[in-house]
Amino acid sequence: MTTDNSFWTIPADTMVHGSMAHCNLTVLQPPFTIDVADFPANNPALAAKFACSLSTVDAVMEDLGQHPGSSGPNFQTRADLDIVQAGVWGGVLFASDPAWVDNGNDDPLLYEAKGLRERFPDARIVGRASAHCGAEHTEDLVWLPDGTMFHASGWPGDEPFDVTGDPEAVLSSLGITRDMLDDMDAYVDLDDEPNEIDWWALVALALGEADPWGIAGLNMSSLRVRHTEGATSHMGKLYFITG
Repeated sequence: MTTDNSFWTIPADTMVHGSMAHCNLTVLQPPFTIDVADFPANNPALAAKFACSLSTVDAVMEDLGQHPGSSGPNFQTRADLDIVQAGVWGGVLFASDPAWVDNGNDDPLLYEAKGLRERFPDARIVGRASAHCGAEHTEDLVWLPDGTMFHASGWPGDEPFDVTGDPEAVLSSLGITRDMLDDMDAYVDLDDEPNEIDWWALVALALGEADPWGIAGLNMSSLRVRHTEGATSHMGKLYFITG
């Protein structure tokens, strides 16, 4: 049985279990030094097209208008999980999708980034997903045009925590030394245990002043989508207590 022209079998007004802080991916194409203050206006048509191209999205059902990125995510009911935020500001593409959050059983953010890497080989692919569904789980990644990347996924302050790729090489490719980290107030110490490192701070370095998330004066599109059957099933297991 499906509901609301979707793959959901859970009523739309069912309350979500847990909360999230991020479920973001940014595609930053050259020039990498662009400042968010210099972004052109969001292109709603291209934003909807970008959202529809994501592996988690089956179709865009409704454009809910323009909203500042600082206003979300705020998911309270099952219906809210069908809302994806997307923006296209020239060469910068962004999406926020609750289907990218995980509880340690999978790496949905990494999977999406692999597809974006193929589509945008000259871009920096930067992502962060974090949720608290009984405990906090995070997934962070940076993937640079030269192929240098790192991916960190796990439970901050706890185990297991997995890191692939080379965070040190990512910093080097960005032209950042360990000494420079102190001056940048990044609070990243790669000598710490993986589950103690603030990976989000390292992700933020890859975006610099081009980070669109949380900018009050920057509008992006809010879109009600039909997620794919797989993405819907994933969210159903993550956000709701059943059985």
